[in-house]
Amino acid sequence: MTDNRVERRLAAILAADVAGYSRLTGLDEEGTHVRLRERLRGLADPKISEHRGKVVKHTGDGVLAEFGSVVDAVRCAIEVQRGMAEQNATMPQVKRIEFRIGIHVGDIIVDDNDIFGDGVNIAARLEGIAEPGGVCISDDAQRQVRGKVDFAFEDMGPQNLKNIVEPMRAWRLRMNASGSAAAPIEPPVESTQALALPDKPSIAVLPFQNMSGDPEQEYFADGMVEEIITALSRFKWLFVIARNSSFTFKGQAVDVKEVGRRLGVRYVLEGSVRKASGKVRISGQLIDAVTGTHIWADRFERDLTDIFALQDEVTVAVVSAIQPKLLQTEIALAARRRPENLTAYDLYLRAMPQFYLATREGLAEAIKLAHRALELDPRFGLVAALAGVCHMQSVLWGYAIDPKFERNEAVRLLRLALSLDDNDPDILALAAVISSFMVGDCESEIEWADRAVALNPNSFLAWGCRGQVYRIAGLPEEAVRSFEHAIRMSPVDPRLHLTFAGMGTAFIELRRFNEAIVAGKKALRQNPSFSAAYRCLASAFAHLGRDAEAREAAARLLEVDRAFTISEWTARGGQSNSKLLIEGLRKAGLPE
Repeated sequence: MTDNRVERRLAAILAADVAGYSRLTGLDEEGTHVRLRERLRGLADPKISEHRGKVVKHTGDGVLAEFGSVVDAVRCAIEVQRGMAEQNATMPQVKRIEFRIGIHVGDIIVDDNDIFGDGVNIAARLEGIAEPGGVCISDDAQRQVRGKVDFAFEDMGPQNLKNIVEPMRAWRLRMNASGSAAAPIEPPVESTQALALPDKPSIAVLPFQNMSGDPEQEYFADGMVEEIITALSRFKWLFVIARNSSFTFKGQAVDVKEVGRRLGVRYVLEGSVRKASGKVRISGQLIDAVTGTHIWADRFERDLTDIFALQDEVTVAVVSAIQPKLLQTEIALAARRRPENLTAYDLYLRAMPQFYLATREGLAEAIKLAHRALELDPRFGLVAALAGVCHMQSVLWGYAIDPKFERNEAVRLLRLALSLDDNDPDILALAAVISSFMVGDCESEIEWADRAVALNPNSFLAWGCRGQVYRIAGLPEEAVRSFEHAIRMSPVDPRLHLTFAGMGTAFIELRRFNEAIVAGKKALRQNPSFSAAYRCLASAFAHLGRDAEAREAAARLLEVDRAFTISEWTARGGQSNSKLLIEGLRKAGLPE
């Protein structure tokens, strides 16, 4: 009779991988591969052997090892992390390779040169919840190393590990930048519970690490972080932790999840500053503090000349990059929530992607969601303004079954929004646009638009709306400047089709027809069914005598807006003072 029993033994399992490996390879695939191979062969593998362990296999971006003693496994992990910290000290933050290590002691299955079983799976899951540069061990492992290693592990409590049925208690050791163990973060005296997240997106900007060894750069880095905090605070839909609270973490090795827990925020922005050869390099990364997921990472390199101008420039670059990322992430979160648990803010977030579509069905859904949000929170001024814009666009684009009702609703909602908060830059910007198309009080509309950009000069929405207001007021040069500023604020914004089409129309009034065509085509690349882009192209082509292209654009316009006539469009709210635009539409053969 054949003995089919598998070989089992008790062992300590160490699992390690690289935090943010996909991001690192995206930035520098070959360089990351070479550095990782050096770390494994030059540091991790020798340390494992030195502590009487055995490398079972390399796992692409990590290593799986077996030890006869959990004490040896933990000592090995600590020395590997210390060595990694030393090697990372001279590397830019964005290029650092940081291991996460998980350790468990348990029964394993041995098959040839590989190992399997729950003992291996648990070690891998513990590695997944370890912070970059840290070590996470199971409760079984902690009991065996207690009093036998020089470092105290911090209790993480019961953890739900993927594909592990029962919650498991876990312990962690955090290492700071010098490779020594970081002191455990003590919970606030008044409470050991995590602060509840606010009912809107929340973010803390941590002090950026000065990598230059130059004290002057410390002031520059701190000043830049303060500017970023101030700029983010101007977005009223964001909850931003004040500078004094964020800077309590200055000089500490931080666990982003713990920062989020202590400050009560979902997102954490961290970064570093390095000066070299007359240039300064700033790296930043935005992290979801609840899941540990990296949402955004980038670096900026600038000449170190006027330090204050440089702070402003980098602030704009960082804020304009992360603001739309935050909004997109929040929209995705809202889309996953169960309908019975939706708040007014969730409904507003769900309305946004429907608004971006700029279709009949999209606007109808956005209007429905926005009005549901107002029922839940009648004082939600921003959602009132969004609903007003949707009603306005329904009229302008020929979707409205009852244009008079929709027009009145747009005006009612703009007034409601302003009565709720006339100091919110987004509300002011949207109110200005609604009034420009539906009312026509140029003086008030320009005042609101100018106040919006003054209150938040980093807002894509404010600058884009200002462009529309100035265009409708017959000031196309200032309109183009505003549109260009908006594009600089958010070069990948989902509303860019509105901006490019508005800019193209302003170019027509300036007789810059070739530039109008470029802008119109960019609008179509963003949204191929956007009627305003076809109006722009039909008029611009006609002015240049490119009749075939003008007729083609006109035909496409009539496909997406079947009720279009020039007189009907101007009656909806099309700009009767856009004389060159209308002249071009006539030349393109569009019906009067």
